[in-house]
Amino acid sequence: MVFAPAPKLTITIEQRGDVPDIHLHAGGQGVWQARMIIGLGVPVVLCTTLGGETGRVLASLLASEGVELHAVDGASRNGAYVHDRRGGSRVDLAETPNDPLSRHELDELYGLTLAHGLGADVCLLGGVAGHHVVPPDTYRRLAKDLGRNGRPVLADLAGDYLSAVLQGAPRFVKVSHDELIADGRAENDSGRELIHAMLAMRAAGAESIVVSRAARPALALLDDVIFEVVMPELEAADPRGAGDSMIAGCAAVLAQGHDMAAAVRTGAAAGALNVTRHGLGTGRADGISTLAERVELVAVKEPPSAKPRQLTTPDDLAARVRPQ
Repeated sequence: MVFAPAPKLTITIEQRGDVPDIHLHAGGQGVWQARMIIGLGVPVVLCTTLGGETGRVLASLLASEGVELHAVDGASRNGAYVHDRRGGSRVDLAETPNDPLSRHELDELYGLTLAHGLGADVCLLGGVAGHHVVPPDTYRRLAKDLGRNGRPVLADLAGDYLSAVLQGAPRFVKVSHDELIADGRAENDSGRELIHAMLAMRAAGAESIVVSRAARPALALLDDVIFEVVMPELEAADPRGAGDSMIAGCAAVLAQGHDMAAAVRTGAAAGALNVTRHGLGTGRADGISTLAERVELVAVKEPPSAKPRQLTTPDDLAARVRPQ
């Protein structure tokens, strides 16, 4: 189950020969995540709200993508944005925000999401642009209610939304290094600072954590061991969406019954392959599978001043590393 409370209609202008080529797509974090999960061969239930003219267009677009769509038909309209890629790079032309969801719409969306989440193998909570649309407390409640009923919760969130979902003890959290710095959870992008932040998030409730670091290897905290996620370098065509594809790859693998290490390898491969393409949440399953075989989880030593909850000495740490 993917929670996508406020998707957007995206309008992209490309160039085909001598004429403009205009494309309409459903967009937003949860939608991009769902698209990647489907691409990996795992069925998806998408819980969302649709309203206004943009909502009617989104309903048709989402249905065509192969998701099992469950939407609250509301009065709050979905946002839209238009960008031009005819020059080779993305130029934003116009954007309208999502309307805030009303109390009634929030209640309906919450009940819908909870019902379908309780029947899912994995629940992925997609983010939303702005507190005015959906309050962070909605994420806290969902994470708690799903988790206390045995449903693994995954999230790629930052700021107040990350703080809220941590209170629900999620199975897996993904966050970028710059988001940790912006949130005041890390002072800089040094390994020491990021590992401190990861340990603090684990103490706050998260079971496993991945911190992406742009072109540098991501850091992962799995089963009390900190790893660098090392993979082949690939040239990026569009760097946006790597994090969404990463957590979507993790969700797909966990839903298939594999362990967290396998999930992180596949997630890293999905994120890396996505940036070689134009289009968010895209990538062939066979390419991701092949790339995942080249991803290595390399244990790192505990920083001298770190105080992990259960990690002990570097020797103990090395002894607990899973065979690669």
